[in-house]
Amino acid sequence: MSQQNTLVRSLHDVGLAAWFGGSLMGAIGLNGAAAEAENPRERLTLSSAGWARWAPVNAIAIAAHVYGGLGLLAGNKVRLSKQPETQANTALKTAVTGAAILSTAYSGLLGRKVAKLADEGTHGVTEPRAGASAKLKRAQRRLRTLQWMTPGLTGALVVLTAQQGEQQRPLAGLLHRR
Repeated sequence: MSQQNTLVRSLHDVGLAAWFGGSLMGAIGLNGAAAEAENPRERLTLSSAGWARWAPVNAIAIAAHVYGGLGLLAGNKVRLSKQPETQANTALKTAVTGAAILSTAYSGLLGRKVAKLADEGTHGVTEPRAGASAKLKRAQRRLRTLQWMTPGLTGALVVLTAQQGEQQRPLAGLLHRR
């Protein structure tokens, strides 16, 4: 008997797509463009304003992804109980999702700190200028790592999701048993 999970699968996948795409575009496009502002004091202000506009949409995307994932777990509990490879993928996917949520949340916290220090000016959005305060330098160094960690983790989730889709194909299970 076939079970349709179109709504929860769509929430899961579209939420993940927005989370991944938004974080990657932000790191490359938004931060890159803001770093080109002529006035060093505007660089952090522009980047912070862009990330602040994206934050509510990103929160909805993450919530949709998580809700969809929980719905898929509920809809596939029988398959999950019988397939060790799917259990392993699900455990890894859960851990990576948690890490991506933490990375995203910590980026937001650091972004708010950086925004408060925008008057100090900066070389780039995640590259402090020589005379910047220790507080700003520390936050920017951490953001430099996190701006790549979040799309890396969410990109890994895209791959793990594709792998789960392959595990769900009936033919793959038949060939594996022979």
